[in-house]
Amino acid sequence: MLVLATAAAVSACSTPSSQGGAGVADRPSTDQPVTTEARKRSRAHVELGNEYVKAGRLGVAMEEARIAVQEDPSYAAAHHLQALVHMYLDEQKAAQSEFERALSLAPGDPEINNSFGWFLCNGGQEQRGLELLAKAAQNPYYETPTRPYTNSGLCYLKLKNEDAARGQFARALALDPNNATALFNLANIAYRKGEMQKARDLVADLNRVGEPTAASVWLGLRVERKLGNREAEAAYTAQLRRRFTSSQEYQDYLQERFD
Repeated sequence: MLVLATAAAVSACSTPSSQGGAGVADRPSTDQPVTTEARKRSRAHVELGNEYVKAGRLGVAMEEARIAVQEDPSYAAAHHLQALVHMYLDEQKAAQSEFERALSLAPGDPEINNSFGWFLCNGGQEQRGLELLAKAAQNPYYETPTRPYTNSGLCYLKLKNEDAARGQFARALALDPNNATALFNLANIAYRKGEMQKARDLVADLNRVGEPTAASVWLGLRVERKLGNREAEAAYTAQLRRRFTSSQEYQDYLQERFD
């Protein structure tokens, strides 16, 4: 995107539990057993609402979230869904209120800790955000800890702490070698630190895992320019000109804003 040197090391849990509670790791609310008819109905609406979120149909997703909360106000996942929709609609006050409610109901839920942590990092509450992200990353029940590590790296970038950010991106990449966000940011940090060969290797890895973007092509161009490889620089230039003429990166190239 604290106490910068230690925020990512905040302990996530004591003994795993299905009861929740502050400082305790728990399974995601959506993975826990359904014990009442109200919870069953609420969970069905949460599942449907999440699909609408993925499809970008936020109005319908919000309606599903509201019904889910009405069916079972104690279901953390329903409040979490409502918080996410508010967040995507840029309704920050409402989003924070629902995140707080979800977290109070399931303090050990890694999905809630991850998304609320990222929300806080984007809202100028980086210290608390990093604490929640660390808690999510260290939860043994979380199947995708690469996400909170990546989000922590981005949060540290907001705080201009590149060393801490690099550590978080490295953890994310160790868990998922195809994590394009981690690869790009590690390459960008290496470039800014003058580690051009490392930056080149990371850009090469980035190009192998997905389609180039204006940002990745521009970074590759500048790396090769620093290394004095004019042929590779020209290849990146041609790609930038051919595919990304409407990008800010192309405008930076035309204005020779290489650094």
